Amino acid sequence: MEKIRLLLLSLAVWGAIAGLPRPASAEDAPRGATIEERLDALDQRQRILERNWELDKESAESKGKSAVVAGAGNDGFILKSAAGGFQLKVGGFVQADGRFFLDDEQKPATNQFLIRRAFLNFEGTVNRIFVFRIQTDFGGGKTTLQDAYLDARFAPAIQLLVGKTKTPFLLERLQSATDRRFVELAFPNALSPNRDIGAFLHGDLFNDTVRYAAGVFNGLPDGDTSDGDAADDKDGAARLFVHPFRNTGIEPLEGLGLGIAATYGNQEGKVDAAKKSVTSSLPSYKTSGQNTFFSYRSGVDSGDFSADNNVIADGNRTRISPQAYYYWGPFGLLGEYVRSRQEVRRNADVAALTNSAWQAAGYYVLTGEKNSFKHINPARPFDLSKGQFGALELAARYSELRVDGDAFPRYADPAKSAGRAKAWAGGINWYLTQKVKVAANYEVTRFKGGASGNRDRETEKAVLSRFEVAF
Repeated sequence: MEKIRLLLLSLAVWGAIAGLPRPASAEDAPRGATIEERLDALDQRQRILERNWELDKESAESKGKSAVVAGAGNDGFILKSAAGGFQLKVGGFVQADGRFFLDDEQKPATNQFLIRRAFLNFEGTVNRIFVFRIQTDFGGGKTTLQDAYLDARFAPAIQLLVGKTKTPFLLERLQSATDRRFVELAFPNALSPNRDIGAFLHGDLFNDTVRYAAGVFNGLPDGDTSDGDAADDKDGAARLFVHPFRNTGIEPLEGLGLGIAATYGNQEGKVDAAKKSVTSSLPSYKTSGQNTFFSYRSGVDSGDFSADNNVIADGNRTRISPQAYYYWGPFGLLGEYVRSRQEVRRNADVAALTNSAWQAAGYYVLTGEKNSFKHINPARPFDLSKGQFGALELAARYSELRVDGDAFPRYADPAKSAGRAKAWAGGINWYLTQKVKVAANYEVTRFKGGASGNRDRETEKAVLSRFEVAF
């Protein structure tokens, strides 16, 4: 009997230490209670304790399911539910550029430092399927809404995007601005639509071997971006990109990608002399130094709003672009061609003008990291204390743009606009970390025409630099 009493007292002491309700003891039972009655009291107390433990466990699990997980890393700042069905990412990047010109005597350009881009990005997931993105650019002292869309990702093969984003067309244009190997885009991008508003289906097929996109957009002049539309006509756009050897195990060919893209629509400009208003709906073309070397005739600057001195878009516009890239080890290649055909009008005269551009670019990572269409991730991120300096990459590019010869002299002034531009560029990219990059380019652009007296426009020699940080 004494041993049982000691056992009961021990349980009471341990229960007190654990902060739990005190188990039954000799004092809990009525005076004169039998051993069986004392044991029944202990059993009752044990059941109560076990139930309380189960309730505490269920409460902890419920709190865990509703808890918010916060973090920061290469994907930016993240808030997400414990189950991952809801999440919000906040990120962005800043590109601080230097732009300098050599031997610019005829048409002096401005040497300057500038904030080329300052992006702030909000991206989130709702119920695992619906992804939204809002991206704003504060570069150049302006605020521009770059992306604003909802992407319903029902399955890898079936996804529907609605809103403002990049038109699925040109290869280099579709690269993120932080993944591009040159400070400025090559000439084919001058003939490509930029960001537009619309809706399109897209997806990956056969284990990401085939990617497709097809949809309807407001429609833009070459190289343009907009937040609305003043016309009823809309553009159709489609793109197909294939990685024929991605899943074959043939390593030297796995990085080969081949594609074709096209757009079709109708573009109509307007001339209203009475209201002194002209909407040409036509593009102008710029060099990497962001200097305009071609534009259609316009009398707006001189106050002439007549139909005879202003060229406008007046009919069908079609674009087509075959494109490809290839990556193997530290080596990379990218090439693409664009042809843009637009019907234009000057008073009663109408013409269908076809402009074209192409580029070929090559890259090599000197420090041996694997090259790809995405950003280079240095194997040894910059850290002086460890003797690490990041990754180095060399890049070279040739690009060319040709304006239809029929544009001169009726629709474009040969004394002001060049009919052809070709550019050689060389560059070096220093990836200090995955999110910090320094780039320097030297690009020489030569022109055919574009100056008075049937002379060629002065050659542009541009030194372009960039310091980039992303978060």
